[in-house]
Amino acid sequence: QVQLVESGGGLVQAGGSLRLSCAASGSIFSINAMAWYRQAPGKQRELVAHITNGGSTTYADSVKGRFTISRDNAKNTVYLQMNSLKPEDTAVYYCYLSNSRTYWGQGTQVAVSS
Repeated sequence: QVQLVESGGGLVQAGGSLRLSCAASGSIFSINAMAWYRQAPGKQRELVAHITNGGSTTYADSVKGRFTISRDNAKNTVYLQMNSLKPEDTAVYYCYLSNSRTYWGQGTQVAVSS
């Protein structure tokens, strides 16, 4: 079993920055990829950023140039640096990990005020 623990969410004014962290623990073998998703009230969960074991990254168009995903393989941790935050970035952000199975964190709230 794998546990994902997110941290770093909070309330920030538009234009501000936050850094999310997600630490994985447990039976971690051959991680294929880690990612961040988000879900705003009344909307479907959407992919924000994805990073493979080899370090290749993918971003949603809405966050390109503002968010950066990175990972520390030695610590089994993935980060999401969020800059120039907008009110539309307000959502619960979820960490995702895939190896032979997929796992989700419990979510961390990000609120951006205008």
